[in-house]
Amino acid sequence: MCDTLSNMYSIDTLDARIVTLFASEPRIGVLEASRRLGVARGTVQARLDRLAAAGVITDWAPSVDPSALGFPVSAFATLEIAQGEGDAGRGHEPVASHLREIPEVLEAHTITGGADLMVRLVARSNADLQRVIDEVVAHRNVRRASTVIVLSTEVPPRVLPLIEAATSGS
Repeated sequence: MCDTLSNMYSIDTLDARIVTLFASEPRIGVLEASRRLGVARGTVQARLDRLAAAGVITDWAPSVDPSALGFPVSAFATLEIAQGEGDAGRGHEPVASHLREIPEVLEAHTITGGADLMVRLVARSNADLQRVIDEVVAHRNVRRASTVIVLSTEVPPRVLPLIEAATSGS
């Protein structure tokens, strides 16, 4: 992930076409991609390697739908955590480490505002969500949690519009 403007990677039209093709057809293979894009196989492979090394492409894993695995309930929780300069047991990292141990925690982000962390959760049911929340707040540094249940997803996780914006100068 880019932390500053100085380490941003600039993509060109061919990079965008490659990423778009692999995002829409992840199993396509480099040879077939090179045929469809009308460029050499080595060019596609070199571009993919460079995009991965720059952190633009971060994962080759399949996308998995939690509801298909028996976790149809999604929720977001904001966590307020104990923080203190002199105490090595306080702050974000001990809580983040705890969250990494909970399989139903899909993401956790440090945020600004009234809370300290935003956590994306899944559960097997609303009752199971209570168990997951109880597990999340079991860490001694979690002071308060506020949870909202997802009713529907209007815009699923996506990045292809960013690829287009990155190449159009938007």
